[in-house]
Formats: sequence, C-alpha cells, structure tokens
Amino acid sequence: MSRRRRKGRSLNGLLLLDKPSGITSSLALQKAKNIFNAEKAGHTGSLDPLATGLLVICFGRATKVSTFLLDSDKHYRVTLKLGVTTETGDADGQVVSRQNAMSVTDAEIHQAMTRLTGNVEQVPPMYSALKFRGVRLYQLARKGIEVERPSRSVKVHQFSLTGREADILHMNVFCSKGTYVRTLAEDLGQYLGCGAHVVQLRRTGLGPFVEDKLYSLPRLEAISASGYSLLDETLLPVDDALRSCPALSFNEDMMKNIRNGHPVSLSQLSAQEMVRIYDASGIFFGMGTVMEDGRMAIKRLN
Repeated sequence: MSRRRRKGRSLNGLLLLDKPSGITSSLALQKAKNIFNAEKAGHTGSLDPLATGLLVICFGRATKVSTFLLDSDKHYRVTLKLGVTTETGDADGQVVSRQNAMSVTDAEIHQAMTRLTGNVEQVPPMYSALKFRGVRLYQLARKGIEVERPSRSVKVHQFSLTGREADILHMNVFCSKGTYVRTLAEDLGQYLGCGAHVVQLRRTGLGPFVEDKLYSLPRLEAISASGYSLLDETLLPVDDALRSCPALSFNEDMMKNIRNGHPVSLSQLSAQEMVRIYDASGIFFGMGTVMEDGRMAIKRLN
C-alpha cells in the first residue's frame, strides 16, 4: 500500500511565535503551519488560551528537539487579582467566590510567596490537558466531574512581586517544567485567605529563548506576502534549542564512525553529560549522551 504524501513544504527550523490571547496553542500552531505552508510542525508546551507570549514552533527535523525544550525552565509575567476565585483559576472561568482583599498587606504577600518558592507540591487543575483514564481533565471538568489528582513536585526558582494596585498584583515567575501558574496563583490566594486568580499571563522565556525576538501571526502574514524566502528568514537553526549543552567538533574519520553507529568514547566528559555534535565543517549532526562506561549514545537530529 502506498504511503500518503504529506502536503506542504519541507522546511526545518524553529519559530519563536508570539501566541495571541483567546486561542489554543494547537490553533496557533496550525495558523503558523498554514502561513509557512509547512509539511510538518509541532510546538513545545501548551499555553492556556488566555495566555500570550513565547510558543516555540518546530518545523520538520526541529520536532526532534521538542523534548529538550519541553523539559526546559520557563519565565512568566503574570497579573493576578486577589479576592476572587474562578473555576479555571484564571479570568476565562466562572466566578466561584468573592471576598474583600484590600486589607492584605505587602508583608503578608511576600511571606506567602516565600512559602511557594523552591520545591513545591502542586495539585494539577481540573481545567488542564492532563488525562484521567484516557480522558482530558478539562473535558471532565466541563461536565461538572471532578476527580482526585495526585500532587506532583515542581520547582519555583523565583517568585517576585513587581507591582501592586490595590487588589491587583504584578509578578514574575521563573519555574520548572510542569508548573501551573494558575495553581500558583490559587495557592497564593489560599495562603492569604482571600483567594486569587490569574488575569493576564505571558510567557517571556523558555530554555535559551526570550521574548524580544518573537513574531506575531499578523507580522508573519505580512512577511509571507513578499514570498517564502523572506518568511523562512524568521526561522532559527535547529541546534539553537540546545545552546545550553557544550559543543564538540569531530573530524571526518570520527564522523564516519558516528554515522555508521560505531561507539565513540569521551572519557574527558562526565557521565550523563549531553553534548552537541558537529562535523569539521561546523554542520550540526545531533546530540550525544555520555554513558557510565565513557561511550557516547548518539541521536541524530539533522
């Protein structure tokens, strides 16, 4: 049976998309894929529909590095409102409770934030894409069904207050993968005894990437009017996602062994250390992970 041919252009690279509020990450991905007329694309971690900011779109072979970005730490800029809780933990949900929070002091806020910094146990929200017996939690939540969710450990590296206007707080969050900022806001409100929910959320950093080089969908549409050559210039190389790993260059004889799957020993590196692999011409080949015996397990990514 013949294999169905994919539609679209074959291209490889990373797009730093400025996701707009009001749409899902999947829809933002599809819109970007259509603009580029790309054959294959994926993204590296969903943002809530309300959220904006950095969504890394991986085209072609770049989808192979998505796991590295999914595991990366993330930066957020968040605005939350004290005294109001919602079903979803953000402004998209129905209001559940209201309470006057004007008496909450800055000192109390800082004390609660300290409790939520470092290694933290979080219970994932019902309105999330996690699955329970094969069904998305948000699908159950929309039917009024709540199930028990085990807590999980995350790390909040930094949780800082950058401004306050009465019951509105402006904050920065630097956290590990798997951290729900909505849950962080709800837990803060619970510690303060008044409740809280997210009003605005923007991802400003993911792994090596920051928000100062983002492209919005309207800007990409405008660039595409001038042709694909200019549009493709917005893409970053695949190995830009791996800049935190040291780079190693190998001569042609070594690269021949690597391409043929022969073991390569790197006794000078620590076990479990990951490295980027380049040939003598500086062309990226893939990633290597040093095993306990000093040999390198190689994953081709180009």
